[in-house]
Amino acid sequence: MKVVKRIYLGLILVFLYAPIVVLMVFSFNESRSRGNWGGFSLKWYIELFQNSQIMTALYNTLIIALISAVVATLIGTAAAFGISGMKSKARKLVLNLTNLPVLNPDIVTGVSLMILYMFFINILRKIGFEDAGLGFATMLLSHITFNIPYVILSVLPKIRQLDKRVYEAALDLGATPFTAFMKVVLPEVMPGIVTGAIFAFTLSLDDFVISFFTTGAGVNNLSIIIYTSAAKRGINPQMNALSTIMFLVVMLLLFLINRRDSNSLSS
Repeated sequence: MKVVKRIYLGLILVFLYAPIVVLMVFSFNESRSRGNWGGFSLKWYIELFQNSQIMTALYNTLIIALISAVVATLIGTAAAFGISGMKSKARKLVLNLTNLPVLNPDIVTGVSLMILYMFFINILRKIGFEDAGLGFATMLLSHITFNIPYVILSVLPKIRQLDKRVYEAALDLGATPFTAFMKVVLPEVMPGIVTGAIFAFTLSLDDFVISFFTTGAGVNNLSIIIYTSAAKRGINPQMNALSTIMFLVVMLLLFLINRRDSNSLSS
């Protein structure tokens, strides 16, 4: 049985990662062909960083991911503390509402946000803001929106693990509530906050569906660029290089998340 389990696990890993390995290998292919190896080359990586359209999309992606991760972490952490202080029935209700965006299909979320934005944009245009439209701001708000529930889910378990007696002891020893929170509570919850922030950044980095429905003309992230480029002209070898970089960045972030979780468990 052990041999069968190992073979089964090996086949799963092959089916999951073999396409990614092939993509990474052909990102170093001298030939433009996706089926013939023309020799090792960094040509597509060089052309990638000389492509102004892709560099602009990379800038948009990183800025939106950073801002949305920071804002979602602040809001999600505050919401987690608020939820933990609720009564049992109210807490269950709010948690169910919080989990809805996580369980909801991305396309439903994207279309719903687009309709909501267009409703307010039409109101703004009627009162004189004729330039109002979908763009950077709407995409950023969308990323903040779908990141908040994941931050809450990361921070809330750490809050539940807190020993309230330690906080009360700090107050008894003369610390103010703010000082006790910063010196006692926050360090204990910080692993969950950092995990939520990294998780939010990762989700924002590779989101496509919600971004596609909530952006406007001229504002694209890397996922949209990859899709539109493939749909119009087929897979450009530069996209192989770009996908390789994105995969390595996401893998690095996941490694940091798992390492932080393992360190917090061991401590």
